[in-house]
Amino acid sequence: MDHEIDIVEQRLHDLNPGLLEILLRDNTTGEYIRWACDDYAYLGDGYTAKDQILAELITGDHTSVIRPRILKEAEAKAGRTREKAEVFTPSWVCNRQNNLVDAAWFGYTGVFNIETEAGWLPVTGKIEFPNSAEKGWRDYVLAVRMEITCGEAPYLASRYDTVTGTAIPVEERIGLLDRKLRVIGENTESREEWFEWALKALQSIYGYEFQGDNVLLARENILASVGEYYFDKFEEQLTLEKLRQAAIIVSWNIWQMNGLTYAAPYSEKSIISDQIDWFSEMGGQVEMKQEIPCIIMDWQAGETVPFETLIKER
Repeated sequence: MDHEIDIVEQRLHDLNPGLLEILLRDNTTGEYIRWACDDYAYLGDGYTAKDQILAELITGDHTSVIRPRILKEAEAKAGRTREKAEVFTPSWVCNRQNNLVDAAWFGYTGVFNIETEAGWLPVTGKIEFPNSAEKGWRDYVLAVRMEITCGEAPYLASRYDTVTGTAIPVEERIGLLDRKLRVIGENTESREEWFEWALKALQSIYGYEFQGDNVLLARENILASVGEYYFDKFEEQLTLEKLRQAAIIVSWNIWQMNGLTYAAPYSEKSIISDQIDWFSEMGGQVEMKQEIPCIIMDWQAGETVPFETLIKER
């Protein structure tokens, strides 16, 4: 996987059609993620907000329809900001906030990089962990992190600056997943052990987003990041089977959701409920429309759980 800002869907499809299908999957509904905006409606049937994003709609003649925000036309970007309150955070801000998370976990600052006026400088050498039975490198990899309304997931995987479009080299990346993958690379030797822990790292990071194109971009960025870190360490590409294993986790952990209702957008289904008529002895049944509540995978428990339930419990 070459480090390019835009991951062209046709290339993914050519690499393996099933891989793109996995990245488009909506595990809550059993269908595919939806556009959830009318930005693409001008393309005709299949591109309205309620339509599912199908592989044939973003490949072939329509390849590169979905592009990172920085590559979109200025008018389209302005419209998304105005109508959807879509704002992307520069990498230096993501880095500063992620550094605060790590400072709280490690107990000191400057763990992965030193902030500068121009951005940051990566800390060289192996990351040292606190002398504690609960603060080893494995514990760090397993620590759960979530990016809400994640957009293209810049807090998780910093392949490029979402504001400037500048590509970020592997050794300088600052995302929460990036940090976990760096630690894995420093503490494993074999390909098998590296990949085992990379999958655990994927299972530990979550993010949700409303708009379908962003969901796909976030998933692509995270999957590509795993491939790029693997190549950086072993100078070879991940096999298709390993990419598929990683993609399945990504499709669960980065999901499409309305953050106000905790439901899958435009997923209305009919529900028949009994209704009491207080003015007679007769009751009746009423058909109601309800969106499907989102489910996510609790990897430690090995089962799916309603997102709303998980939030309330934690």
